[in-house]
Amino acid sequence: MEVSLKNKKALVGGSSGGIGKAIALQLAESGASVTIMSRSVEKLKRIVANLPTDKGQEHQYLVVDFNDFDAYKTIITNYFEQNYVDILVNNTQGPPAGDPLEKNIADYQQAFDLLFKTTVYTTELALKHMRANSLGRIINVASVSVKEPLSYLALSNTIRAAVTTWAKSLATAVGPDKITVNSILTGYFDTDRIAQLNAKKAEQMGITEAEVLQEMQSRVPLKRIGDPKEYGFLAAFLASDKAAYITGTNIPIDGGLLKSM
Repeated sequence: MEVSLKNKKALVGGSSGGIGKAIALQLAESGASVTIMSRSVEKLKRIVANLPTDKGQEHQYLVVDFNDFDAYKTIITNYFEQNYVDILVNNTQGPPAGDPLEKNIADYQQAFDLLFKTTVYTTELALKHMRANSLGRIINVASVSVKEPLSYLALSNTIRAAVTTWAKSLATAVGPDKITVNSILTGYFDTDRIAQLNAKKAEQMGITEAEVLQEMQSRVPLKRIGDPKEYGFLAAFLASDKAAYITGTNIPIDGGLLKSM
């Protein structure tokens, strides 16, 4: 299926690597002008320099730290004073792993700022143009742990669940403005984040990282973990006019396959 996002403007969070980078690349390849965000200016410059511009796209980047909400709020507010977007992809790095007994209230507050407040605040700013234009696409990068919490991801389980229920409520509110809101419940994809989590899990279980990966692959229908570019394909579809009637959904994806809803 060919997806055209020509003349659309997109903002993609956490896009200097992994899933965020794959989404930014696919949106750009589909014709969108993309603004990418992360902490690493060197990585951002390299990525922007390599995003396609054959359809007249103009790309840019923002250097942000999602862990510092006050600083992020200033930067993103200034951005939206001069820019608008048709497509918003809410994505940040995940909070530190650990079970509930390892975390305290300060950890939950930090995770709330990282995952929830950045998403809600950025969306509020993006909605001003979307509602005035009666068109918009909001995509939240979430986790399958929303459906089945993972014991070693207490912070992520808790706050991402809040994001998806907020998103469902928002979808109902902005649907009449022809704005769609969807959350992708990320499963196992070949990213640095998965490698870090596997290393921690291997240490806790007293096994090798290779054994953790093998067990993980065995639970995926295709018996492999996903390629981030496959994730990008889904995001580009949800950002397009072809997905105009898909909203308020939590879409689980794993190993290149959409999983059973």
